[in-house]
Amino acid sequence: MQSIKEEAIRIISNLPDDVSIDDIMYKLYVVEKVRKGKRDISKGNYLSSDDLRKEIEKW
Repeated sequence: MQSIKEEAIRIISNLPDDVSIDDIMYKLYVVEKVRKGKRDISKGNYLSSDDLRKEIEKW
């Protein structure tokens, strides 16, 4: 398993050479959010589409 630093380096290395700092930060942010989402799903921490719809309708 790669360390977080190694994974960040790999992700950044795959971006184009003319990438901006903002684009790098956004890419790392999205990757982390997807990783967190996968962990939550594996732990059963999620709402079904129907439950989410019900939550939204309450507002």
